[in-house]
Amino acid sequence: FDEVLQAERLAVVGRFAGTIVHDFKNPLQVIGLAAELACSEHTAPPMRLKAADRIARQVERMTNMLGELIEFTKPSGQRPLLVTANFARYMNPLADEIRTEIGERGVKLELASPPPDVEVRLQAQRLSRLFYNLLNNAVDEMPDGGTIFLRFALDGGMLRVEIEDTGRGIAPEIAATLFKPFATHGKAHGTGLGLTICKRIVEDHSGKIWAQSAAGKGATFCFTLPLAK
Repeated sequence: FDEVLQAERLAVVGRFAGTIVHDFKNPLQVIGLAAELACSEHTAPPMRLKAADRIARQVERMTNMLGELIEFTKPSGQRPLLVTANFARYMNPLADEIRTEIGERGVKLELASPPPDVEVRLQAQRLSRLFYNLLNNAVDEMPDGGTIFLRFALDGGMLRVEIEDTGRGIAPEIAATLFKPFATHGKAHGTGLGLTICKRIVEDHSGKIWAQSAAGKGATFCFTLPLAK
């Protein structure tokens, strides 16, 4: 029995290690390119400052990722401290940052509707992790390139966000387990935790998350955020 328990524990450790490797891959690529740019003698001072800023943002992102993984192991963790913020002012720079990153992987990000000028309750770092997870998942499903459409709509007292890709869609047999821990859905490099963490982030913001996919179309992930009262 002890040997079986130890084997299960080692398997979980291995899955967490795989999660860290996968989640760190993109920010490390950004840091590498930005460092190369910053160190080049041909780079103008303004571009050096921009590269340094990108490095700092990605290091902060990686630190937040580790915090999320630690939090995942503590089901009784405290809810994040939410603050009232203007969603458009939060979303526009984040979209620009993500657009640059996924553009290097052959994927375009289009805002099919502008972020609404409304107040929401959020924790900026964790909500950014949610967007990065969902958008990078979409990119993974489009290895030959494609487009991601980001839409926003007001529905009663909620802000609804839709992320639609032009990938292969969601197979019916995996739809029921999308948000369960360690369900990699056949990905060779899948984290198995990304969508589970997304669900927790949304629920900690008092929202809901779901996915849908029509035959012959890509996947659409939707989540809601309550408007600040």
